[in-house]
Amino acid sequence: MPSDPPPLHDRTLVITGGTGSFGNAVLSRFLDTDIAEIRIFSRDEKKQHDMRTALADDRVRFFIGDVRERDSLEETMRGADIVFHAAALKQVPSCEFHPIEATKTNVLGTRNVLECACRHGVSKVVCLSTDKAVYPINAMGITKALMEKVMVAESRTSHSTVMVGTRYGNVMGSRGSVIPLFIRQALSGAALTVTDPDMTRFLMSLEEAVELVLHALTAGAPGEIFVQKSPGVTIGDLARAILDLFEADGGIREIGVRHGEKLHETLLSRDEYTRADEGERYFRVRPDTRDLNYEQYYTDGDANVGDAEDYTSANTERLDVPRIRDLLMTQPFVRRALETRRAP
Repeated sequence: MPSDPPPLHDRTLVITGGTGSFGNAVLSRFLDTDIAEIRIFSRDEKKQHDMRTALADDRVRFFIGDVRERDSLEETMRGADIVFHAAALKQVPSCEFHPIEATKTNVLGTRNVLECACRHGVSKVVCLSTDKAVYPINAMGITKALMEKVMVAESRTSHSTVMVGTRYGNVMGSRGSVIPLFIRQALSGAALTVTDPDMTRFLMSLEEAVELVLHALTAGAPGEIFVQKSPGVTIGDLARAILDLFEADGGIREIGVRHGEKLHETLLSRDEYTRADEGERYFRVRPDTRDLNYEQYYTDGDANVGDAEDYTSANTERLDVPRIRDLLMTQPFVRRALETRRAP
């Protein structure tokens, strides 16, 4: 069950990349509260127009800009209290072909957001990251890993603005999720294209992603990263669950692992695991608080690291096909797709 939103009475919230799935989910949580204002910052005027038309709420204001451009952030940040930084280049293939563009948005853009938030006295910034930032093998993951490092480094010297992060895996139904693709293939009668049936991925809902960010907002101290405990699935079982739900007979076609893809995803490295505080729902990864005395990095080790394991989609709780079906049925976009299929 969703928790009550944190107290934001008469506060102003900025969401960078706010026209995406995450921004829409946050709006649905907060527009029923007494929040003073929500500012949507993005570079997509068409999505902003569609959102403005659908909402028709004077508390939601729209700002065209790009996190790459410091000046475009100034007006958005002026008078803001809280920032959810979701703007990013997220598509693995796009970042592979254009790594400099990914760096400009994910790394330098994050620095711009943090520095602008500090200049305008924002009380807290929550940066959204991904499991691909742990042991990254593609440009998107590498730039997200650097984004986390920028956040932690900036948090060391920021005295008025608290900066924290969240990290999560596959969000069902979000841009880049394989589930909508599988559903479209099932509805068309085509085979579901599976890279490797034994590949595993974490699964969480969009609502859980919002809950994680809200938890970081209320509980996070400078430089901390929060990770939700999430179940894992094999891609083969996920495809079979969707075939079952949609009573589709197209079958499964294995296409092989694509460039830049991992067989399993990791939410916590073994080093992070040894220094993480484990709660009922979340891990809290505290930042390395050693100072710039580099000698400590070589003379002081951690004997516990050698015995630790990474927290991966292969060793987390594994859902079987019936439980995957049940989880999918909790998602409105899946239910809508089923209603479309059943319509005369």
